[in-house]
Amino acid sequence: MNKKKYKLFAIITVLVFSKGMSAQAQTAASLWDGMAVAGYADHGAFVNFGGPAVKWAHKPFCISLGMLPSLRIKEDKVANNATENTTLTPSLGFGLSASYKHLVLQMPLYYNAKTAAANGKWNVGAGIGYKF
Repeated sequence: MNKKKYKLFAIITVLVFSKGMSAQAQTAASLWDGMAVAGYADHGAFVNFGGPAVKWAHKPFCISLGMLPSLRIKEDKVANNATENTTLTPSLGFGLSASYKHLVLQMPLYYNAKTAAANGKWNVGAGIGYKF
């Protein structure tokens, strides 16, 4: 088998086992457990989906501190004929999320690495979303 077949096999295996384990733990069928949040950080937008987190829940409230796999949407401002990043880039942030029933408010932190034009720094954002 080549590498592509191994990767495909690994992805299918993870999906099958994760669905099987969640079916045993839950009585109601669920296609997705998590949240989707859209927001603003560092002069650009982001869309993220809650990742692994430490949670405190007291129905209908939930507060979590965790990782936020994200897609960042930001256009680079560069000089003419200079290379630039794509507008849509994957990113990993972390932050605090608070939810009440299905409404999610989030305060993510993202790090922009040092470049030739700017120092590296942390950027705080704000977002609102839906909890599944």
